[in-house]
Parts: sequence; C-alpha cells; structure tokens
Amino acid sequence: MKNIAIIGSGSWGVALAIHSAKMGHKVKLWSFMEDEKELINTEHKCKFLPNVIIPESVICTTDIKEAVEGSDMILHVTPSKFTRDTVKKYKEYVNEQPIILCSKGFEADTLYTLNEVVKEELPNAKIGVFTGPSHAEEVSVGIPTAIVIASDTLEVQYLVQDTFMNENMRIYTSSDVKGAELGGALKNIIAFCAGIVAELDMGDNTFAALLTRGLTEISRLGVAMGGNQNTFYGLSGLGDLIVTCLSEHSRNRRAGRCIGRGLSIEETRKEVGMTIESIDNIEVAYKLAKKYNIEMPIVNTVYNVLYNGLKPKEAVIQLMTREKKCE
Repeated sequence: MKNIAIIGSGSWGVALAIHSAKMGHKVKLWSFMEDEKELINTEHKCKFLPNVIIPESVICTTDIKEAVEGSDMILHVTPSKFTRDTVKKYKEYVNEQPIILCSKGFEADTLYTLNEVVKEELPNAKIGVFTGPSHAEEVSVGIPTAIVIASDTLEVQYLVQDTFMNENMRIYTSSDVKGAELGGALKNIIAFCAGIVAELDMGDNTFAALLTRGLTEISRLGVAMGGNQNTFYGLSGLGDLIVTCLSEHSRNRRAGRCIGRGLSIEETRKEVGMTIESIDNIEVAYKLAKKYNIEMPIVNTVYNVLYNGLKPKEAVIQLMTREKKCE
C-alpha cells in the first residue's frame, strides 16, 4: 500500500483517486474549493463525474500540507496554467517522493512544458509524466485503459508501473519525457480542430486527413524540441490523438464544436464548464512553431480562427488549397 497525494480534484484527479483507492492505496486528494471538499467527503461525489461513487477511503482536503506530507508519491493534476503556482504551494513539503505530472499543456508565459516548470521550481525533484488515451469518465468506472509513464529515471518508471497497474490499467514505461509531454499537450489542439470539423458536418475523409496531417505537425515540432519520433506514434501521441479527437468525452472537441457554430472563446469556456487546454495552448504552439521554424499549417490556421477572425469554413478552404506538396 502506498500513500498517494493527488493535487487537483477535477475529473482526472478524482478518476485517479478512485483507481488508487480500489487498488488499496491510501489517498489524500487536494482541492482549493471548500464546497468541492465537502461534496467529496460527505456525499462521495464529483460534480464532473456525476454517475460515479468515490470510495469512502478517499479523503479530500483543502490543506495542501496535509495532502503532501508523508506521501510516497505526488500526482499533480491541476490545469497547466496553474502548475507553477500550485507547486510553489507544496514544494517545501516535498522530500524524496516523486512528482508525477498527470496534466497536459504548457506554461504560456515561458513556453515551458510542465516538466520544465517543475524542474525550475524543484531542481532536484524526481519527475514523471503520466499520459496517454485515458478519459476520466472511463478510468473512473474501470474500463480497460493503457497509459505511459515517462521519466528520466527507471526508479520512477517502475514505481508508477508497480503502484497503478492492474487488469483495468496497463502501464508502459518510457524514458522520452519530452516526447510524451508534447504528444499529450499538442494533440488537444488537433482535437479542438476535430470539433470544428464535426460541427461543420464534414465527413470521415476530412477527419482522417485532419488526424493524419495533425500527427505530422505534432511529431515535426516534437522532434525539433527533443522528442523521439517513435513516441508520437505510440500511446502518448497517436493513441491520445485518436481518443481525444473522436470522443464526445473530450472537452477540447466540445470546445471546437462551440467555435464551429459561432460562439466566442468566453462563451465556449462557459458552455464547456471545465478547463480547455487546447484554447489555452494554441497560442503557445503557434509561438513554438515560429521559434523552431517548423511548418504547422493546421496550428497556424486555427490560431487565425481564434484570434484573427478567420471563419471556420474559410479555414478549411485555406488548408485544402495550400500550395502543392509531396507527403
């Protein structure tokens, strides 16, 4: 049995808490909202997963020191934009326990991946990245799922694999932290585009083109930033891309649908009701493409849809009528 601290009580944090508790681990779940803590502790419910009962052994607290002190492992599951501020709140309580990043995204101001953010705050920390095709709605009810744990150290890889792997969750190890992070963060942007395509009532041909060319863009930038090409064709790349682009569980796809029918960014945030990593990170990916001089026409076009008034239907035409290319 392990003592697991889970930092973040959204749908993914709660799903991981449920999985951990069912495996017999002791779980302390941190929330920054008192009403959310009370809902979890008294009714054993999560507003983001209304059909799931949380095991009574899961304890939710708003005291981050209480959550982290004495833990064997920290699962960090806050939205990417809150990563640095949240790590600052608990870093004084970190001893030898590894920090496992379960969020996907970038820090907008620095263009850092989340691993880089934590490394800057805790230079000596042991860090892992837990990523792959894993909807919280499905993990929380025990649907078979395969995930990757990427870390620079074998100790962290094997610890996470041994702690969380069972008949419902198969965990593969990887040493490509950069590739695993970038696959998880960049696929949200393609999923957002998939939502636009769905709302415009495009067909299977269009989806296939978007996913294939989207994966090309993801791997192109990912390799330039230090990731391994093969990683982008594994669970943390292609696998995550498929599940996020094709499922109605995906908040990024739902957000794209909202934009596709003409809603503003703020109206979209309100309708989805949860953090939308794709909107938060499209500008980051646009800037990274410029920084590394990487051609990313899908990213550039959706950036123009969000920030320069390009109509979604016109965006599709622009992409389809680009200059002739060899695949």
